[in-house]
Amino acid sequence: MATRDPRWVLKDRPSFALIIGLVLTGICALVSFSFDVFNGAPVQFFIALMLALAPVPLLLAAVLALDRMEPEPRSNLIFAFAWGAGIAVLVAGVINSLNLHYIIDTAKLSEASARNLAATFGAPVVEETMKGLVLLGLLRFRRAELDGPTDGVIYASMVGLGFAMSENVSYYLGALSTSGVKGLAVTVVLRGILSPLAHPLFSSMIGVAVAYAAQRQGPERSTYVLAGWTAAMILHGLWNGLASYGGFPGLVVAYLALLVVLVVLIGVVFRDRRRIVALIQRYLPAYEPTKLVTQADIYMLSAFSRRRQARQWARAHGGKPGLRAMRDYQLAATELGLLHERAARHMVDEHTFHEEQRALLECMSTARADFPVPEVHARSVARGSPPPGYAPGAPG
Repeated sequence: MATRDPRWVLKDRPSFALIIGLVLTGICALVSFSFDVFNGAPVQFFIALMLALAPVPLLLAAVLALDRMEPEPRSNLIFAFAWGAGIAVLVAGVINSLNLHYIIDTAKLSEASARNLAATFGAPVVEETMKGLVLLGLLRFRRAELDGPTDGVIYASMVGLGFAMSENVSYYLGALSTSGVKGLAVTVVLRGILSPLAHPLFSSMIGVAVAYAAQRQGPERSTYVLAGWTAAMILHGLWNGLASYGGFPGLVVAYLALLVVLVVLIGVVFRDRRRIVALIQRYLPAYEPTKLVTQADIYMLSAFSRRRQARQWARAHGGKPGLRAMRDYQLAATELGLLHERAARHMVDEHTFHEEQRALLECMSTARADFPVPEVHARSVARGSPPPGYAPGAPG
């Protein structure tokens, strides 16, 4: 009987539910864009769309740069982005429009005053709820993928970037239609250049909370999620309110608030990296008798620079297959440390633990077999100065 490929534990195979979800988000994005097309000329829509798309690759690269220690499945990341760009934007747009008309009809306010009121108190609730639903879905159906606050920030940023991209199309189109090129330029600077991470930062409050909830049991999980959701809505409402009512000083305060949140989240991510390194150093030494892990490997896995050197060595000596083997080894070893933490927190049962443990060890064994090298003297590694000719972290 054929044995199961141990790389199943690393593979990112799209499920049928994911495919259906992507189709639905794509349809919603098309419907949302169709409203924009009807509200302006096709040429204006194309200009707005290109301006909204322009910063996305750079922003995605910045977010994914945080996701190097234990990369998340691509399918999950794509779905989070698509949810924000499609379903979240469409539903939030419809509800926000209904809220705006309700305020105008009941409060007898001018359209400008009603828009400011809706943006400050209504939009944050609606938009953060729609973006946060995909994070709740991860907590419910992909809990094992939420290994720490970094994962929450990554997924929240992806859904936020998707939402901001689609929303910017509407804003750019509206500015171009009402104020011409000058109005468009101002809007692009304010939304696309000065605050491209606003929505990701709002949603990251929920992402961090959901990630903490995933690591815990009992009713406190709901408390974390509620606290994160509240923080996201307050931050979003503060941003909109200062922008609507505060004039230039309000904008300055709003940008400073976002900057503080960004710095804090970066600190959270770096602290989480140290936690993962500590897990590797705590749990992997127990596997040294298997010859799948050495002190040299643990030393290599404990820093991004040494991981990168190991991949460069693998590519130089083994080409693309060698690079793939080294990446598999690094990811499997990191996942092994995280698996032990999930077991310690009773997030996985004994059968699942042993099944994933066996698959991860087989992945590591296959990778090491591709590059047999002499053993490295442990004392050299402990000093942080591997001997001449040593390929940092090379399997062997």
